[in-house]
Amino acid sequence: MSDEPGTPDTPAGSAGEAPSGPRPEPLRFFGTSWVHHDDGYILRRIGLAVGSLAAAVASCLVLRLAYEGLQLADTGSFVTVLVVAMFAICSALAFRNTWESFGKRPDPERQASLRGLLAIGFVGSLLAYFFRSLVEAPGERLQRAEYETAVQEHERRTTRRTGNPSKKKRKR
Repeated sequence: MSDEPGTPDTPAGSAGEAPSGPRPEPLRFFGTSWVHHDDGYILRRIGLAVGSLAAAVASCLVLRLAYEGLQLADTGSFVTVLVVAMFAICSALAFRNTWESFGKRPDPERQASLRGLLAIGFVGSLLAYFFRSLVEAPGERLQRAEYETAVQEHERRTTRRTGNPSKKKRKR
């Protein structure tokens, strides 16, 4: 067990005291470092930007090989155009869907119905992660707004009145 309060081994606050208030929800790749921008937050953002861009470039190279395979197979221009259009449209839709999910909670039913489309358009999702990580941790703005609202509600609920209300002067 660690002696420092707030470490994973002990709850925040004094020894044996349960932490009060809402806890921040961890973000993928960042944990809870987004709250105070500590614990390697900047390095994680840089790593995510570089990693997502590298993955997008590698994915485009794989798609280029697939395109060349279609050319070698001599499937015809209709199939080639159809495949290229499919990846372009699915990537654009995946980019938009991923980008919007950083600002509001996605509907689970809609996500389930779009699963195949998003899998085909994986390049768009990778590019959305790249562009968002240039500004902030992907999803940080949404999480921060929800966390600050929860903290304010908790403070409002736990704030105690001062004085005895029965001794309050009444106007006649």
